[in-house]
Amino acid sequence: MARKRIREEEEAAIDMTPMLDIVFIMLIFFIVTTSFVKEAGIEVNKPKAANQTKQKSANIFIAVRDTGEIWLDKRRVDIERVAANIEKLLAEQPTEVVIVQADKDAKHGIVVKVMDAIKEAGIDRISIAAAKG
Repeated sequence: MARKRIREEEEAAIDMTPMLDIVFIMLIFFIVTTSFVKEAGIEVNKPKAANQTKQKSANIFIAVRDTGEIWLDKRRVDIERVAANIEKLLAEQPTEVVIVQADKDAKHGIVVKVMDAIKEAGIDRISIAAAKG
């Protein structure tokens, strides 16, 4: 009778190996399918806007400081190199929208040159970031 109880307890044990395999596979799936956002790398004082919409699919951010510095992917970039850097980022992760985070005191001419470089890289949709206000 004691042997019968031991066999029933052994049969009632739950094998956790298949569940752990599934959890591990799901973890790999979520890591592989995660999209990574390419941030500009600096904080700028954005102008305020009453009417604004959020862009959901943007992965590339370009920041223009009030001093005229251009930042892309957490490093400073010359205006001549903006198009090439965007093309490189697009090869890694395609997107339809690029967001320009221009400081409210940035010169208009530099922002327009950055927007021209974005168009040159093949992006037609450009959004300008603004603070809620």
